[in-house]
Amino acid sequence: MPGALPVLNKKAIELGIRLGLAFNFTINTHSVFARKNYFYPDLPKGYQISQFEFPINENGYMDVELADGPKRIRITRAHLEEDAGKLIHQQNSSLVDLNRCGTSLIEIVSEPDMCSVEDVRAYLDQLKQTIQYIDVSDCDMEKGNLRVDLNISLRKIGATELGIRREVKNLNSFRFVENAIKYEIFKQAEILESGDEVVQSTLLWDEKQNRSYMIRTKEDAPDYRYFPDPDLPPVKITNKEIDEIKSQMPELPIAKTERFLMEYSLNSVDIDRLISDKKIAQFFEDTVKMGAEPQKATNWILVHLARELKELQLTLQVVQLTPKMLSELILLIDNRKITDTIARDIFKKMISHGKSASTIIKSENISVASVDEIGDILSQTLLKFPKELERFKAGDVKLKGFFMGQLMRETQGKADPKVLNSKLDEILNS
Repeated sequence: MPGALPVLNKKAIELGIRLGLAFNFTINTHSVFARKNYFYPDLPKGYQISQFEFPINENGYMDVELADGPKRIRITRAHLEEDAGKLIHQQNSSLVDLNRCGTSLIEIVSEPDMCSVEDVRAYLDQLKQTIQYIDVSDCDMEKGNLRVDLNISLRKIGATELGIRREVKNLNSFRFVENAIKYEIFKQAEILESGDEVVQSTLLWDEKQNRSYMIRTKEDAPDYRYFPDPDLPPVKITNKEIDEIKSQMPELPIAKTERFLMEYSLNSVDIDRLISDKKIAQFFEDTVKMGAEPQKATNWILVHLARELKELQLTLQVVQLTPKMLSELILLIDNRKITDTIARDIFKKMISHGKSASTIIKSENISVASVDEIGDILSQTLLKFPKELERFKAGDVKLKGFFMGQLMRETQGKADPKVLNSKLDEILNS
């Protein structure tokens, strides 16, 4: 509140160090808070507590994988500051929401090493994923827990100096980021080709009209009149504190990718999808530890579980499915206690009711058809299609799929497809 003295949040310092370790920063043991002075409706004090000369993190980098190979993106700094308010622009007025004022945040500033939409998207995806993995933020963009300020400039082919930049503020969707880049490239090229100069300015993105619009000309650092905040002493961070936080760091996505390749022999596409969400990756590993074969666990998680969650509009955290329950279901299939068709039906009930597969099987008296039962159904089914049976016996192997479909329908998924397949082979070869 205006007039109240600021108090440093110790947890914010710890999270800042954790982020510094994840992105290869130099962590400054002497860090200073400064006042960034500017007048704007979302800043009632008239200044923002930030960091300028001595940020907590400097000179980091991140290696990203692109279509044409790896690329290193340098990260200038990651400094701590307080959040400002939020302006909600309407047709003839603007509303000011001050709920976030004073909340600690980390601002990450990259070097101009990204030269395409693809570069930016790869950087942002990996940045977001890593921040989630180290529990610095949930990065929920709809709630404003991750926002992007986008700086775009053009330069002529062969030129070495960067052009004048324009900044699009507070983008809360990676799709908006991509659209804003494309629009700014087009707009700035239009300005330059007409003989005009690009003016350094701050813009907002209008997602409805798919265009940016200027809200003010952009200030440079001297315009903010930075000076050390007299109410906050410098922060002293010891190497012992850094080492202690380092020892508690979780496994990062890149390291997890390499380990999954070595331990589980999965393809890179499946691994990327599994580790895209830390909770999904952990669910997979726990399922495998319970006895499920890695590739089968992957298929059930990425195909069946993903589909059910999407249809029900739920997340893994709110459904009652556990790794133990999924592992049991997979093992029941492996041991031929149930068929794939029955398993998929049981799985839906597991998601809906939170009951294990064995409990559902027992309560509904589910069983796999015996060999004798399959033989009887097979005989009855073949008698319904005498012409097709004669053609099949004569060597028309394409009809095998037709009979398999009929048999699966007659057995209602209770027959083991391998047994059915074997029986049909016996008829074909008889």
